[in-house]
Amino acid sequence: MAVPEVDQQMLKELESMGFPTARATRALHYSGNCSIDAAIDWAVEHEDDTDIDQMPLVPLNITIESGKPSLISEAVKVKAQELRENVLKKKGEEKKLEKEREKERIRVGKELLEAKRILEENERRRMLALRQAEKEEEKKAREKIRQRLEEDKAERRRMLGLPPADLKAVKVTKPPLQETNRFLPVKPARKAARMRDCLRSLKKNHKDEDVRVKRAFQTLLIYVGNVAKNPDEEKFRKIRLSNPTFQDRVGSLKGGIQFLELCGFEKLEGDEYLYLPRDKVDMVVLKTAGLELNAAITNPFFGVF
Repeated sequence: MAVPEVDQQMLKELESMGFPTARATRALHYSGNCSIDAAIDWAVEHEDDTDIDQMPLVPLNITIESGKPSLISEAVKVKAQELRENVLKKKGEEKKLEKEREKERIRVGKELLEAKRILEENERRRMLALRQAEKEEEKKAREKIRQRLEEDKAERRRMLGLPPADLKAVKVTKPPLQETNRFLPVKPARKAARMRDCLRSLKKNHKDEDVRVKRAFQTLLIYVGNVAKNPDEEKFRKIRLSNPTFQDRVGSLKGGIQFLELCGFEKLEGDEYLYLPRDKVDMVVLKTAGLELNAAITNPFFGVF
């Protein structure tokens, strides 16, 4: 194999117009080596060929008859210049587009990081508020126990025929916290964490069903709210598992029933009902559940990070 022979005058003219030697040689060879115009037309038509800038090779026994060189017309020069300008313009546009894409990637990355930071900050504040609420509940419970002890003491003195104790003279000693904790309902922060994990799991198990997930959260919020507002009404504390509406909105989604069980509901009668006994209605737990559900509904990034 050898490089084909082409008209050297036309080759020089094409090179002076900006064509690489290999491309000019290929254009002259495959256009018949007859004219500058034909070579330029061939180069324009095949500019996207993968081997456009590779030197052509032919068997050694093939000879190329050179045609007569033709003068380059002004139109041909203009056409060649336009070709070069289009190539440079295309490369410039590609670089500009790549820069814009990189800027967009950086912007989106910064927005995601800021959203994550805000989410974490809101979560920290919510946990602090929840812990503060738990401390207030424990304080109220201790005060109720102290009052009950005083009442029981006064009742025993009355039954024994003793005069009422002079509360001003008697110093009431508060029982140590470690002794009264066993009488207090425990509302650890991990209860909220378990509820939150349950809701996140529900969303991840049905990540392609955003409408159903949001509707499930809203339905759970209604169940919890009804019990909190009407704890003495049994109809709000008893749910038939086979109820079509309950199954469609909550029961058929993995994690829905588990969340209600975290709120205190229990399965009864061969798993036919979910039931929350009146003596197990815990307002703090229900309030915590309501806060977690409301956060899951209103937070667009819930379950994303």
